[in-house]
Amino acid sequence: MEQDIQMTHDRFVQAMETRLPKIEPESLERYFAVLSKLVAKLEDEAKSLDLVMKEMMAEAATLLMAEMQFRQNRG
Repeated sequence: MEQDIQMTHDRFVQAMETRLPKIEPESLERYFAVLSKLVAKLEDEAKSLDLVMKEMMAEAATLLMAEMQFRQNRG
């Protein structure tokens, strides 16, 4: 399982390296906000992964809605 996780992580990094130059600045800011919050929570070893996921779901909802609104208004 650890090898599968590492392989998926590597694929994620490669996919994002390809996409980053193509992301609009506004979307890039929202992506960074979500990613930086996730990393900060994962670095807190006192938090269980379950708690990290619950917190991220709650916090990311606002940012995801902003992204959806941005795309809808653009169209």
